[in-house]
Amino acid sequence: MNQVNALSGLLPIALSFGFVVNMEAQTIANKRPNIIWISTEDFSPHLGCYGDKVAQTPNIDKLATQGVRFTNVFTTAAICAPCRAGIITGMYQTSIGCMHMRTTSYRRSVENPVEFTAVPPHYVKAFTEYLRVAGYYCTNNNKTDYQFAKDPVPASIWDECSKTAHYKNRPDKSQPFFAVFNHVGTHESQNWDISKVKTDPKKVNVPPYYPDTEIVRKNIAKMYDNTARLDSVVASLLAELEREGEADNTIVFFWGDHGDGLPRAKRWLYDSGLNIPLIIRWPGTIKPGMVNDQLINSIDFGPTVLSMAGVIVPAHMQGRPFLGNQMAEPRQYVFGARDRVDESYDMIRSVRSRDYLYIRNFYPNEPFHIWVPYLNKMPIMQEVMRLDAEGKLNTDQKKWMAETRPAEELYDVKADPFQLNNLAENPKYKTILAEMRLQQDNWATTTNDLGRMNEPEMIEMMWPGGKQPVTDKPYFIVNAHEDRGSKNYQVGGIYSAPMTLAFYCPTHGASIVYSTDAGNKPTWKLYSGPLKLKKGTTIVRIKAVRYGYKDSDEVSGNFEVHEALSK
Repeated sequence: MNQVNALSGLLPIALSFGFVVNMEAQTIANKRPNIIWISTEDFSPHLGCYGDKVAQTPNIDKLATQGVRFTNVFTTAAICAPCRAGIITGMYQTSIGCMHMRTTSYRRSVENPVEFTAVPPHYVKAFTEYLRVAGYYCTNNNKTDYQFAKDPVPASIWDECSKTAHYKNRPDKSQPFFAVFNHVGTHESQNWDISKVKTDPKKVNVPPYYPDTEIVRKNIAKMYDNTARLDSVVASLLAELEREGEADNTIVFFWGDHGDGLPRAKRWLYDSGLNIPLIIRWPGTIKPGMVNDQLINSIDFGPTVLSMAGVIVPAHMQGRPFLGNQMAEPRQYVFGARDRVDESYDMIRSVRSRDYLYIRNFYPNEPFHIWVPYLNKMPIMQEVMRLDAEGKLNTDQKKWMAETRPAEELYDVKADPFQLNNLAENPKYKTILAEMRLQQDNWATTTNDLGRMNEPEMIEMMWPGGKQPVTDKPYFIVNAHEDRGSKNYQVGGIYSAPMTLAFYCPTHGASIVYSTDAGNKPTWKLYSGPLKLKKGTTIVRIKAVRYGYKDSDEVSGNFEVHEALSK
């Protein structure tokens, strides 16, 4: 399907979503738009463009006027590593064994702590691998936290992944790029010190699940201070895009990885923990200033980028593209999950429609507030625990410090935006409760929710005997007059032109990267098909990577290509 026909067929869907697609501009635009992600941590929609009167965010607000602002976007987890594992793969973290926060925190409180990396199914790849094969230069600056690898992450995922990674570094300036800039200044740890705040604590709004005290207000004010700094970072990145002359052909995403880095937001499956901002500017394609309320899950981001770039979205991906030439029907429900949080086990699942939020607590006899030392550093958390011990919390404030949990929760999100009035036992909502319960059951079954498996059993399946599997060493396959179809692990050889060189790795699901650099820090390219070597001598280095596995050993060879032999 060509680009014009694809967009024409999607026009009715786009209009129903509230988009206006500029067909003429799209047909004359570069078929491979550049794409930038500006992501930030622990960030609910506290922005002026979302109606927040306290937030000082003029640059992000301006971006919203230039693109579309989405109002019903939810992450699949309310904490970073599980959520980011889902975003990079387009898969639910619960389907690929990445749901526990973090894999490196498994049993870290015991004398001999255990660390592992998750091993996703063999067919699961970061969506950037598909972009790289399609010719995109992909950079990440610089957070990963994917659960299936420690840093450095597999070289197949990014062209660059470091604090200096940038689209400006691509060798060919005409090459389309996908670049991610991750801002960490809004992380919850930036809210611990409330000794100095610039935002007036008296002006902030205190959610009803917090006690209205000076400490609480200062803590919220500190969050707004961090938001103001974020706004300046966004301004700088957008200005740089203008200076580089790339703004008119670059799609810009702005989003947060999950809700605010404050108690009862981050780590919890209420809207305060899962609802995030999403703003997308697509020059010449989407009418500026649009507002869209369709339900979107964070695992939809990667497939949407592929759709925008004209790259086929793999059928196994659970994320759905909501823009581009492969736009899917909108979601009726979005799903969230909470599992182990650092040292403490938990299991909660959520289903969200436009009107209702359903939560299932698999440990109803456990206290609502589980032991998370990292969270307990937060001034609000310390204040709440103090007042709880003194018996000074009111009914709404006590609900998320209760000693037990309801087995099920159901909330009317429009009438009860803070999700305080549980309707699960109200007979008037029996039918809605049954429907949401069914949606959760179906989702768990169809997505193979691994949260139902004991983590030690899952680890044994991924790391037999507690040992990390190792990717097999790849080898060369030569297609030349002198040697067709052989393999050579260590050396190359002398061949006559024309000749091609292919690579192979026996490990199921492995990707292969290669380099022709001789230095200690090679630039690894993603292998996608045989190389046609030029005449002369070429050093070829290859290694294989498999998510969750240890990288293979590197293999290198010297290949000398001469003129074709005379007949």
